Amino acid sequence: MEAPNWTKEELIAYTLLYAAHSDFKEDNKERNVIISKVDMQTFQKIHDEFSKDNDFQSIQKILASVEKHNYSKDALEQMLADIKGLFFADGDFDIREHSMLLFLKRILK
Repeated sequence: MEAPNWTKEELIAYTLLYAAHSDFKEDNKERNVIISKVDMQTFQKIHDEFSKDNDFQSIQKILASVEKHNYSKDALEQMLADIKGLFFADGDFDIREHSMLLFLKRILK
């Protein structure tokens, strides 16, 4: 799969949206965390794209875009910290979110 032509902000928005859906819902607190990282226009554009993708497409897009932007180890650690913060936004870090965090750590490193 060819890497999407995303900016780093769009990649962050997409990755956070993917993570937010690990428990099959996206609540307002999680949405607010994502919007705090990117502007509303970027969020809406990426949300529309994310809504059309399946799980496999999402993973492929994230990996291709991380590679395209040549993320450093520190940048990946920051992205994972942002994801963890997202999971705590609703006050409930459940087993699905924990599993998603471990999965993303494994594939992004």
